[in-house]
Amino acid sequence: MGAGPEPAEERCDASEGRLYLDYNATTPLAPEVAWAVRDAMRQAWGNPSSAHPAGRKAKELIGSARESLARMVGGRPEDIVFTSGGTEANNMVIHTACRHYRQSQARPGDSWGMPHVVTSGVEHDSIRLPLEQLGKDGLAEATFVAVSPQSGRAEVDDILAAIRPTTCLVSIMLANNETGVIMPVTELSQRVQALNQRRVAEGLPRILVHTDAAQMIGKGCVDVQELGVDYLTIVGHKFYGPRIGALYVRGPGTTTPLHPMLFGGGQERSFRPGTENTPMIAGLGQAAELVSKNWEAYEAHMRGVRDYLEARLEALLNSAEQWDPLRRGTERPAAERGARHHPGRHRPGCAGPCAGCGAAGPGPSSVAPGIAP
Repeated sequence: MGAGPEPAEERCDASEGRLYLDYNATTPLAPEVAWAVRDAMRQAWGNPSSAHPAGRKAKELIGSARESLARMVGGRPEDIVFTSGGTEANNMVIHTACRHYRQSQARPGDSWGMPHVVTSGVEHDSIRLPLEQLGKDGLAEATFVAVSPQSGRAEVDDILAAIRPTTCLVSIMLANNETGVIMPVTELSQRVQALNQRRVAEGLPRILVHTDAAQMIGKGCVDVQELGVDYLTIVGHKFYGPRIGALYVRGPGTTTPLHPMLFGGGQERSFRPGTENTPMIAGLGQAAELVSKNWEAYEAHMRGVRDYLEARLEALLNSAEQWDPLRRGTERPAAERGARHHPGRHRPGCAGPCAGCGAAGPGPSSVAPGIAP
């Protein structure tokens, strides 16, 4: 359900009488965001790398957006790197971790073995598929930790048990797009930090920690200082922004490694070169400002709508046992939540079967197979 600048009821196609319920897949643009994009297209059309007034104006707008994103997640402006979206940001983290592992060998000729990544079995495809491909190419190994059937969470003890001497990255999403379960990322980061201290003494590589926060930003508090992560993925179209993203990196290139996947004109400090998409970045910055100002109201609204919907549906079905609570993520075993009614294409509403972001169309849940039996 929508919880943004306009109520969900105003996000419908009135001519078809449809109510949009697929907000975990994408949100419509907030009016303020649409205006920011339009104004940037009209007034900040210069190349941000140019020294003339038109270029400087675009560069200033990008800098302002960077500050807004940093404020939203509790980081510093220099920790924000703009990307095309969440998929690129996630791939960049995996690419960086594996490359950094190989470059961190103690001496030429030393080998710790193949880099290893630990993640959960319910991650977005932009985490799962790159890791599977690296495995097929013989470039990295990955362990996909099943989530608990009771809590729906990837439990910290299970994640730590999967760590090997060759582990270079742990990537766990902050909130799941289908179940709504919030993962224990703060506890995980704390325990990995303690583990890293012992690993350094043993001459083992540091384990980097990443979380994909696509489904949490705009729905609850996201603070990188509290989470303690090295990387955090930001996806604009999940919080009433445009289809562009960013990656938070704790001290990119200094405290935390970051290696580019592209090479070009040096934009984004050469971490992500390519002439900046100023209008979309401006819109992302405006969406971040709205989150910073309103996330508590958004969260309260969503809780109220969720509770009301569950109460009405339970009353309608005359039995709470017959209804799978909508993304509440705690009332029933996660394995039972794996199978969910898919609204028919001709029903008066718009809802995605897996509430994520993929092009395959209706199909089985990508989360259910990642739940331990």
